[in-house]
Amino acid sequence: MLVLITGGAGGIGRATAGRFLRDGATVVLADIDADGLATAEAALSGAGRVLTLGTDVTSVDECRAMVESAASEGPIDVLVNAAGVWTEGPTEEATEPEWDRTVGANLKGTFFACRFAIPHLAATGGCIVNVASDAGLVGNPGNAVYNASKGGVTLLTRSLALELAPRGIRVNAVCPADVDTPMLAGQARDFGGGDPKGYLDRLLANYPQDETARFIRPEEVAELIAFLASPPAAPITGACIPIDFGVTAGY
Repeated sequence: MLVLITGGAGGIGRATAGRFLRDGATVVLADIDADGLATAEAALSGAGRVLTLGTDVTSVDECRAMVESAASEGPIDVLVNAAGVWTEGPTEEATEPEWDRTVGANLKGTFFACRFAIPHLAATGGCIVNVASDAGLVGNPGNAVYNASKGGVTLLTRSLALELAPRGIRVNAVCPADVDTPMLAGQARDFGGGDPKGYLDRLLANYPQDETARFIRPEEVAELIAFLASPPAAPITGACIPIDFGVTAGY
């Protein structure tokens, strides 16, 4: 089995790679972060066959080259779209570069990775798992750009699931709330107003677990991704599954 993972240097991408390696898969990690790719490759290589591709998923040409390079290593069975960036702030202060960066990485990159992978997945009866977000299921104030990008991923997932079902390709999405990754730490640093701990505490205050609330572990998201790519999940397609400690349950 060959698994192509965008955002492979990130917390969810790297954890997902480790999970598929335990099943004996060959894993191709694609990311714009060359140093992060090297670190991930070094950490994972002892567990199995790991390949890396420097890729900017906001570029259509690089998405095409990524898929072609992965396919040169063997038939692609699974595409996991985990590449993504965060932004937040009042809509009236949003800029065009901020929009382009966020929608480009989160939605455009997901779309074109899927677009180029389709013929390969049709040949293997493979599947796609997109990493959306709880913010792709419900709206959040001060989060319109990110909401738009991840909301696009959830509806893209549902649309592709219907379109590709006759070709034997399943398409699902996982929708995590806050995941304990370097991305979350960077989010708190960049948007915490100089108080990253206070920022993280405010996030946890939204969870229904009260004093026992914690952030999701990337390995927990990886388990759900691996399940959706497994034979027991054969009837599941078009699903956008929250993994959020119930944060979206009351909406």
